Amino acid sequence: MGKKTRAKAATAGENPRRPCPCGSGKRYKACHGAGDDVIVTRPFQGLAAECDLIAMREFLPSATAPLPLREPGDAPVTLATVLPGAAAAVVRPDGSILLGMQVQAHSGDLSADVAKALRWAQQAEPGSALPVVGPGVVGELVRLQDLIDPDAPLDVTVHTDFGWWIPPSEDGAEPAPDVVAALERANKVIMPTEPVAAPGVRAAYWVDTGSKAHLRWVRPEPEEALLAALARLQARGELALAEGARYAGSFRAHGLLVPVWDLDRELHPKEWVEPVAAFAERLDTALAEDRPLSDAERRARDALAGKQITLR
Repeated sequence: MGKKTRAKAATAGENPRRPCPCGSGKRYKACHGAGDDVIVTRPFQGLAAECDLIAMREFLPSATAPLPLREPGDAPVTLATVLPGAAAAVVRPDGSILLGMQVQAHSGDLSADVAKALRWAQQAEPGSALPVVGPGVVGELVRLQDLIDPDAPLDVTVHTDFGWWIPPSEDGAEPAPDVVAALERANKVIMPTEPVAAPGVRAAYWVDTGSKAHLRWVRPEPEEALLAALARLQARGELALAEGARYAGSFRAHGLLVPVWDLDRELHPKEWVEPVAAFAERLDTALAEDRPLSDAERRARDALAGKQITLR
């Protein structure tokens, strides 16, 4: 992603030497206080919902989750993967707010973009839509970390279609033909996806891409620690979820790793709950080990690092 110019977030009287509230560790004047955007590589750091947010941004086709605001307003706010027209925000006629995660990013800080869309929606008229978070949505730097409960995970609901786009009509009127057509087009490209609800497991999803089935699992650990743990399991021959479920590689997504396994398409998603729970226990054990990697484990780590793809 290239740099894009936007208005400075600093307002008169702010101290440019203070730490930037994005958590980058840089001074404000060298980060969000600069004229050009700085890429925040881990935009949702510090939130219990970090893995859920990344899944909704990158991997889930149709999903929603109530947004756990620190100060709930009169109108409920729902986070969504994709909104009609890939809008950044929609205010429904009843005043309820939908925020889109899979939108064109304006800045290098996805957390700030979502927060800007929310602030716009809280002041917009019912029936309004924000196509994209652009330079017109400015003000003092506010991030999602400032607006939601940092200790609350998201209660994500995965849908089989985009029927939730169309709210119930009080008068029973049918939706407009163009809305129905857009809904049909969106439904045709959905890849079947289900959460793997194993005990103690979050942000793990089974998906059928048409030719293969996969498990995609957003992990909260720092990349170096997780890669070392996976390498220990690989060296012990314990990296596969089960027979016929091989480790395929991992994505780098917004500062975290997302390990991926190829699965047997003939098995129902619920049949992977026990293998994933058993793997979670093996992974926790490997993460707790603090001894240096052996030669075999270092070779395994290097091989695993070669199977990573960075999402931007």
